[in-house]
Amino acid sequence: MTAILAVTGAVSVNSDTAYGKIVDSDRGITSLSPASTEQVVRSYFEDLPVMVEIARCESTFRHTLNDGTILRGLVDNRDTGVMQINTHYHEATATSLGLDLEYLGDNLEYARYLYETQGTQPWSASRPCWGGGLAYGS
Repeated sequence: MTAILAVTGAVSVNSDTAYGKIVDSDRGITSLSPASTEQVVRSYFEDLPVMVEIARCESTFRHTLNDGTILRGLVDNRDTGVMQINTHYHEATATSLGLDLEYLGDNLEYARYLYETQGTQPWSASRPCWGGGLAYGS
């Protein structure tokens, strides 16, 4: 499975403040503001509105914190990035697929893989937030 994530309007900043240190030269993945991350999520999951809602509920469309570090879960700090994918359960599989959950594009790609193989079950804890009225695979 290969997915290409194109980010338009991304800006490289050579600063360690706010959303500084935002470009990884090896992967070309950019850390974005929540508004820009939301645009990327909406575009990537335009065919799966439930995944957009899951991202909204899980991370409020944040992949990184203001200092550039990857967003981690409050309840379980192994929940990683915009889709809050738990590294304890999923890191080995993600790695075997050539994905790094700390990269925005890979986080989204692995979330799609999870949805295609398990439906919304991996995000069942947040279902009260995103589940109202949406049709989804459980």
